[in-house]
Amino acid sequence: MSNCATASRESAEPVAGTAATARTWLLIEQPGPWGADALTHSHLDPHLGRALEAAADGTGVRVALIRRPGRHADCHDLSRRRLFVAHTAPGNSWIRTTTVTDPRDILRLDFAALGAGNHGGIWDPYTGEPLVLVCTNGKRDRCCALLGRPLAAELADGGAESWEVTHIGGHRFSPTLFILPYGYAYGRASAPLVKDAVEAARDGRITLDHCRGRSAWDRPAQAADLAVRELIREERADALDVVRTDEVRPEPGRGDRAPVGGPAAGDTPAWSVAVTHTDGRAWRVAVEQRTDGAPTPASCGAPLGPPVRMTVTSIAALAGTRAPTSASSLALPAL
Repeated sequence: MSNCATASRESAEPVAGTAATARTWLLIEQPGPWGADALTHSHLDPHLGRALEAAADGTGVRVALIRRPGRHADCHDLSRRRLFVAHTAPGNSWIRTTTVTDPRDILRLDFAALGAGNHGGIWDPYTGEPLVLVCTNGKRDRCCALLGRPLAAELADGGAESWEVTHIGGHRFSPTLFILPYGYAYGRASAPLVKDAVEAARDGRITLDHCRGRSAWDRPAQAADLAVRELIREERADALDVVRTDEVRPEPGRGDRAPVGGPAAGDTPAWSVAVTHTDGRAWRVAVEQRTDGAPTPASCGAPLGPPVRMTVTSIAALAGTRAPTSASSLALPAL
């Protein structure tokens, strides 16, 4: 049976620059079935789900449900549930965890502070293995269930701290997942690739193979980060930071770009992204959004359409830094 993941793979659509955006993840254990909008269509109280959505809105916190891999009893009562909250910004990545008997206690959290990276000492610090969150919600897209659930189970059987998660975007890149604490996402993942990524995360590193980007940033910044990493072969997770992203548009009659409030109607959306290294180097990365490539569905059942891509058009060292200079035409997609 044809599906969106097969179509995307066969068209060789790149995965870089497609990660869901979330500086902070709030993960709530909820076994049993999940609907397409799991916060309000699961055995979690839908009134609580809507309240959580409202509390997180505009704070930088993304709320998702999680469950252990394997068969899921259709149980309505859960005496205790595991919670995680994780911040993914470079230099300030952390995970806190607890268990609760009443999930309504979650509404007492300071969502704005969590989104800004301040946990305020809540709960306990998480000191276990890196968390692997595999998207498995078949009600969102059948590829997530068909490809994600077997991978999550295989990882758990191999000893990984693996959880199923409701939705992280990019169905066509299934099986897709992200790894905490750093928040780098991966697409078209295999068990050996994930094991390598988990081992890297233990050492404060990432793997670039099949990497979609870091959830702390928007997609132009994700593309810029990965392009600089490829250029200088940098794997340390917190070595790079994105310090500024400006929308730009061409000036009439000139090939260079100047920052503006946003691209004019009809212009190709584009950005100038400033990337810095902890050793003092810095780069300006030019990123454009382009629509090209073979038509593919964004998800199973969706109409065919050309993929939208983030294309890195140049990487330039900023004056006074030691970085190499390179111009590239790396085609990096966006969702």
